[in-house]
Amino acid sequence: MLRSQLGQNYNPLFFLASLGAGGLSVSFFVYLFLMVPHPDTPLVTFNHLWPILTGDSLFQAVMVALAMVAILIFAYFHFRLLVWNIREYQLFKRSEGFESFKNSNAAISLMAIPLTLAMSINVMFVLGAVFVPNLWSIVEYLFPGALLAFLAVGAYALLILGQYFTRFLCVKAEFDFSKNNSLAPMVSIFALSMIAVGLAAPGAMSQNQIVNAIGLGFSIFFATIAVVLMVVKLVLGFDAMLRHGMRVEAAGSLWILIPIMTLLGITYLRMSHGLEHGFGDPIHPASTFVMMTIFLSIQILFGLIGYAIMKELNYFRDYLNGDKANAGTFALVCPGVAFFVFGMFYLSMALISNGIIEQFTLAYYLLMAPFVLVQLKTIQVFFKLRSRVLVERSAQPATVNN
Repeated sequence: MLRSQLGQNYNPLFFLASLGAGGLSVSFFVYLFLMVPHPDTPLVTFNHLWPILTGDSLFQAVMVALAMVAILIFAYFHFRLLVWNIREYQLFKRSEGFESFKNSNAAISLMAIPLTLAMSINVMFVLGAVFVPNLWSIVEYLFPGALLAFLAVGAYALLILGQYFTRFLCVKAEFDFSKNNSLAPMVSIFALSMIAVGLAAPGAMSQNQIVNAIGLGFSIFFATIAVVLMVVKLVLGFDAMLRHGMRVEAAGSLWILIPIMTLLGITYLRMSHGLEHGFGDPIHPASTFVMMTIFLSIQILFGLIGYAIMKELNYFRDYLNGDKANAGTFALVCPGVAFFVFGMFYLSMALISNGIIEQFTLAYYLLMAPFVLVQLKTIQVFFKLRSRVLVERSAQPATVNN
C-alpha cells in the first residue's frame, strides 16, 4: 500500500515514479513497433499483432503476448502512481511548507507534473494502438485531440516556467546559486522535450497537411525553447558544481541529459518523416545516421560521467541500495528507459536503414543486448525504489530539495 497524507513531506519529484512506469510501458511497445512489420501504417497496431497472436509460430505469439502484458502492467503502475501523486500534491498545496517551497530553487521541480502528464498521453496512445482493433481507421479524428492535449500540457508547463522566472528575476531576485550545484533544474527541459516529441507525432503521421503543419510547428517551438534553456542551465549547473561540488542527493540528475537527448532525437526523426510526406522533403538516411550518432554520443558521455561521479560519491550504495532513497532518486529510472528506447531506434533508423546491419541477424541481436540489459536493470531499479520510498512499510517519508 502506498504512503498517504505526506503533507509537507511531499515533493513534486515523486511524479518521476509515475513517469518512469509510463516510460517502461512505452519501452515494451518499442519492441513491437520496431520488430513487427506494419507496412500499411506508420505505427504498429492491434491489427498487425492479432495475426501473430493467432498464428502458427508459438514463439512469436508468446513474445508478442509478453510485450503486451508488460505494456499493461507498467501502464497500470503509471496511472496508479499518477493518481496518487495528484492527490498528495493537492494536500501538499494546503500544507504550511508549500509557500516556502514555491519561493525556493526547488519550485522548478513542479515541471515534473506536465512532464508526467505528457507521458500519460503517450501511454494512452500506445494502449489504444495495441489493444483497440481498427483504431487506425479513425486515427485522423484522434490527432487533433492529441494536439490539443499536448498543447494544454505545454501551456501548463510554460505557466509554471513563467512564474518561476518571474519570481526570481522580477519579484524575489533571491536565487540561491550555492544550491544549484546539480542538473536537477533541467527537469524543465525534460518536460519541454516530452511535449515537443508528443506534438511531433501527429506531425509525422497525419495525412492532413494542416494537422501535419500544426504538429510540426508547435513541436519546433517547444524543442527550440528546450534547447535554449538547456544551454543556459548546463552552463549555470556546471558553474555551480565546479564552485561548490556536486550535491550528493541530486547526483542522479547528471543522467538527465540521457532522456532529454532521446526525446530530442526522436523529435528529429518524427520531424523528418513529417516533412517528407507533408512537405515533400525526402529523408536522407546518411544525415539520420550522423544526427542519431551525435545524440547517442552525448548520452554515452553523460552516462559515463554520471556513473563515475555517483560511484565516487557512493550514491548507488546510499540512495539506491541504502536508506537514503528519496523522491529525486526516481530520476535513475528515466535514463535507463531512454537509453534503451533510443538504442532500439538507433539500430533501426541509423544502422539498418543505411544497410550497415540487417535486422534479426546475429549482429543485430548482439548490438541489441546491451540496451536490453539496461532495460531489465531499470525495471529492477523501479521496483526497488517503489518498495523503499513509496510503499507504506518503508522508513520515513522522503523529500528532496533542488
